[in-house]
Amino acid sequence: MFKTWGPEDVSGQNQVKSSVQRGIKTSILETYPRLEPVMKDIWPKDGNMVFAKCKDHVSMVVVDKVPIFFQQRDGPWMPTLRVLHQYPSMMPRVRVDTGAIKFVLRGASIMCPGLTSAGGRMEKVEKDTPVQVLAEGKEHACAVGIMTMSSDEVTSINKGICIDHIHYLDDGLWKTKELS
Repeated sequence: MFKTWGPEDVSGQNQVKSSVQRGIKTSILETYPRLEPVMKDIWPKDGNMVFAKCKDHVSMVVVDKVPIFFQQRDGPWMPTLRVLHQYPSMMPRVRVDTGAIKFVLRGASIMCPGLTSAGGRMEKVEKDTPVQVLAEGKEHACAVGIMTMSSDEVTSINKGICIDHIHYLDDGLWKTKELS
């Protein structure tokens, strides 16, 4: 989704009322309950929060000019990789084998065999759950995406796309450190 994305793709930035901010924060904490103790560090109460609307129906939470979460249409709020690298335990992990890494870093969706082979690994997750994707032998996530089938279905079917790939290292959102 962010392969060719850049700051020029932001169509509008608006400050939002505190009630809308609370609603977004509550939605994020419902999706990622492990963030509860550190949410004040990620999103300080006195931080300048802006809601950015981008092309392809993407909404973004920007705190002090730094994008921290994004959402496509009415999907779940997803963290940027920069936030995920600071708080790696916030969401379930899947690991792809070494053969899939080059495809993941080019923006391809992740196929079932990449997770079920010897180098792959999965936590128990349900369909439509946001996950972080780690490369075999690395400790930080290289992508975030949404499971298109549950982990049980991935192991039993072992064919087709299992993770819709949304944001990965070196895409447009990764290269954008700040929005002005």
